[in-house]
Amino acid sequence: MTDRSLVFTSAGLRATAVGVSGVIFALYLATLGFNPSFIGFAISLGLAGCAIGTFAVTYVADRCGRRLTLILLAFFMFLGGLALTLLTHPPLLMAAVFLGMVNGMGRDRGAGLTVEQAILPKTTTEAERTTIFAWYNVIVDGGHAFGALLGGFPAFFRFQLGLPAPLSYQWTWGLYSLLCLTAGFFAMKLSKSVELKERPQRLKLSQASRPVVVKFAALSGIDSLAGGFLTTALLGYWFFKRFGVDEGLLGPLFFIVRVLNGVSHLGAAWLAKRIGLVNTMVFTHIPSSLLLMTVPFAPNLPVAIILFLLRESLVEMDVPTRQSYIVAVVKDEERTQASGITNLTRNVAWATSPMIAGSLMRFFSLSAPLLIGPGLKIAYDILLYRAFRHIKPPEER
Repeated sequence: MTDRSLVFTSAGLRATAVGVSGVIFALYLATLGFNPSFIGFAISLGLAGCAIGTFAVTYVADRCGRRLTLILLAFFMFLGGLALTLLTHPPLLMAAVFLGMVNGMGRDRGAGLTVEQAILPKTTTEAERTTIFAWYNVIVDGGHAFGALLGGFPAFFRFQLGLPAPLSYQWTWGLYSLLCLTAGFFAMKLSKSVELKERPQRLKLSQASRPVVVKFAALSGIDSLAGGFLTTALLGYWFFKRFGVDEGLLGPLFFIVRVLNGVSHLGAAWLAKRIGLVNTMVFTHIPSSLLLMTVPFAPNLPVAIILFLLRESLVEMDVPTRQSYIVAVVKDEERTQASGITNLTRNVAWATSPMIAGSLMRFFSLSAPLLIGPGLKIAYDILLYRAFRHIKPPEER
């Protein structure tokens, strides 16, 4: 297998695991008797673990090796899932969630992504870079889709095998752990060509790159702060409380969502070649936010699902374009750091907002996150367009 194929395979398996955790995380904690505030805190804690992992790889991966970094990340995720199959005591459970970087987003945007974003440009040309990132995200969202489908396993275990509810979720966490371990196995097979030719003694962005990366990361933080209100776990909880659906329906629903996300990545690559990366990011993102703001006003479940699916067909089109853009406007040796700083900012913001969203759902309104999150995203899109519309990647100059 080529390095690109190995990255795609490892990322797809890890994304499948994240797709599983996105569906079952909040429901598992609800089954154990925890309230929305605690669930929001737990999701934030897991995303805080992702943020710490991203910070570490930003400054360690190029020194210690990208391959080794991906292996260690997979192993920590494996241990986190294994702990969730065995533990129910709150302090131990929360420690496992944090150290295992358990992701309630339902989308893999963690430390592994940072390393892979730095590797992929070495496997292609400038002209094809966005297309490769699009296919990478198709694989990742395909994993999210399959993982969401596997997230329906607790219902199968309960109704077909007669397992008690907590045990049905714990068996599914065991599957999650196996997926993480397999992802690490494929990362082990990466060649030396994925590394920098010379491992840097000092990591520092150039004067030209620093303001671009800092501004891009800051704006990305606003987007992710909004995204933290809209994690898969919290959206699944909203459908559960508003319409009474369980993971038997949520699993297939989020499977369709991830399929739509995957198809949209290819559409984003096609569109970016015609109107540019920044324009693609902004002018697909704003309509998706407006669509989501209509979901709380849906009169019934079918209408809510249709509006939600329309939103999901657009919302991820900024992902491959954003990833391609930030590694294109910096030097090769700066790519891990640029990607890492951007992803770190996103992870910190993601970790902050779920606990706020959980409290809003409990004390203010169940639908508050579905209005606040999209509003923040629209503000981000406007600011991004104003700041970066004149800064072009090489293929657009």
